[in-house]
Amino acid sequence: MDIYQQSFTAETSLDEGFVGFKPSVFFLFISPSFKPKAEFIKKLHSLYPEAIKIGCSTAGEILGNQVFDDSVALTAVAFDKVSLKLVQVDIDDCNGDSFKAGKSISDQCQGPELRHILVLSDGLNVNGAELVKGLHDNLSDTVSITGGLAGDGPDFGETYVILNDQITTKKIGALAFYGTDLKIGFGSKGGWDSFGLERLVTKSAKNVLYELDNQPALHLYKSFLGDKAKDLPASGLLFPLSLRDEDNKTPVVRTILAVNEEEQSLTFAGNIPEGAYVRLMKANVDRIINGAEKSAIISKDVMGDDCQLAFLISCVGRRLVMKQLVEEEVEAVNEVLGKHVMTTGFYSYGEIAPFDKFTPCALHNQTMTITTFAE
Repeated sequence: MDIYQQSFTAETSLDEGFVGFKPSVFFLFISPSFKPKAEFIKKLHSLYPEAIKIGCSTAGEILGNQVFDDSVALTAVAFDKVSLKLVQVDIDDCNGDSFKAGKSISDQCQGPELRHILVLSDGLNVNGAELVKGLHDNLSDTVSITGGLAGDGPDFGETYVILNDQITTKKIGALAFYGTDLKIGFGSKGGWDSFGLERLVTKSAKNVLYELDNQPALHLYKSFLGDKAKDLPASGLLFPLSLRDEDNKTPVVRTILAVNEEEQSLTFAGNIPEGAYVRLMKANVDRIINGAEKSAIISKDVMGDDCQLAFLISCVGRRLVMKQLVEEEVEAVNEVLGKHVMTTGFYSYGEIAPFDKFTPCALHNQTMTITTFAE
């Protein structure tokens, strides 16, 4: 496996043949504020028309030990023995289409020696929990799934996915990996603290929450936030919900994507089923960094020192909490993985991964999710 990485700004030009080898795939994590993105993608595609391009918009780009804004985090990879397939689906209605979209992706990826699917989705027009269910619907337990939901900083305006020479909204892209020579590790940990009373979800519809303990959900949630309520939905990233139900014995975290004042409802990145129990969560910087480190340890335990490439997908809420300390969680991951491992990734609106090798894939919020590869 050959790997090349570079961070680009609006002032950086693409040179002819800058990579130095023939890439199988380019992974591209691009800031929404990077203005020449369309020109950049078309130029890259013209230079390397045979290479797959996949990526998405971000709430921060990760490359090595650094977190960037207003940039492109580019990673080119040439696999020696692993083969790849890029698939994509449209998504117009987040609740009606998300399960079908996931199932369509896994159906398109089916094939001999399928080992892994990396999923990058529009971050605002998808129900991530339904997407994951669809991905699993007709997929062997031997196939792992990881990925994330595209970000738009703290703005929740528009997210996009990069698929070859196209930058598009309301799409889900997936890269399928085939071959027995591929080694994969993964881990997903958070580090947030639950507080306050556990409350019962008494009215909801998939990822829209209407009532907690028979009280309007938005009114109750605003009472927790105090002065920060005026900054919703962005301030909701600082106070996600921990959820447990029959499908999630280990609590998962759900982050707000939108609010509806008229309905007094909250829309989340994943389902909030009726009968589930939720608790408010808050951040502890030290525990967040420790969570990232634990995720790296879990992913490395699967592969030992064989890891060559790692994708770090961390939630935008973590970045908002850590502010100028944000690179400390990236540094903690790289210290565990080792200097020989090339790392890239982005800050997201949701993370897709198992907690560890013994649990099924799930949608997470507020975690550091790591996927490691070796060939």
